[in-house]
Amino acid sequence: MTSQITPAAAALTGLERLVAMRRGELAPPPAVEMVGLTLEDVEPGRVVFSMIAGREHENPMGTMHGGMLATLVDTAMGCAVSSTLDTDEGFTTLELSLNFVRAVTKETGRITAVGSLVHRGGRVATTEARVHDDDGNLCAHATSTCLILRSRT
Repeated sequence: MTSQITPAAAALTGLERLVAMRRGELAPPPAVEMVGLTLEDVEPGRVVFSMIAGREHENPMGTMHGGMLATLVDTAMGCAVSSTLDTDEGFTTLELSLNFVRAVTKETGRITAVGSLVHRGGRVATTEARVHDDDGNLCAHATSTCLILRSRT
């Protein structure tokens, strides 16, 4: 499978594309594969991703690099927006705010981010995400603002 959007995939809504990825019918984006994210659940306005904290994600202090958590929440929040898009729409992240509240290490194991749509307007969407470990401990929380893009065809 390739990660390029085929004409058939381009005809799908954002939700349909995400559901096809969840089923394994479409490949996830390369960045999702590189970091090791797994799409766990998708519904309109809500997307769940998980990852296993590993040595490959560590910073020099032995904790998960903040950029890995930023990628996790940005993906979850962005896909929450994507799940509301029509076939002629896209989006881009305008702003991302992330709060780290618990260290994540390889001993933490799996962490899960739930991205939720807060508001979807005609041009701007806002989202939030919370990251928990398997024991239910909050590790991070984030918000994002996205710009809705429409094709000019």
